[in-house]
Amino acid sequence: MKNYRFKITGKVQGVYYRVSVQKNAKAAGYSGYVKNMPDGSVEAGVTCHASKLEYFITLLKKGSQYSKVDAVEIEESNEQFIEGFEVR
Repeated sequence: MKNYRFKITGKVQGVYYRVSVQKNAKAAGYSGYVKNMPDGSVEAGVTCHASKLEYFITLLKKGSQYSKVDAVEIEESNEQFIEGFEVR
């Protein structure tokens, strides 16, 4: 398992983006978080097997019916998430 951090840009605040990602990530069994950032982007973190990474990125790109994701940046992280997926 590896830990990842993401920066999601676009129309992602005030459009139910975080709640939608949380709901879909929980349903798929991911552990991590999603939170708004002061610059208008959203940050997400996840711990998962490399084989499940692409699907998580798909969830981030999907967002909510009101969101529009322009870009998803990814980097490896040292922060590990063991249980649950939360909105911070």
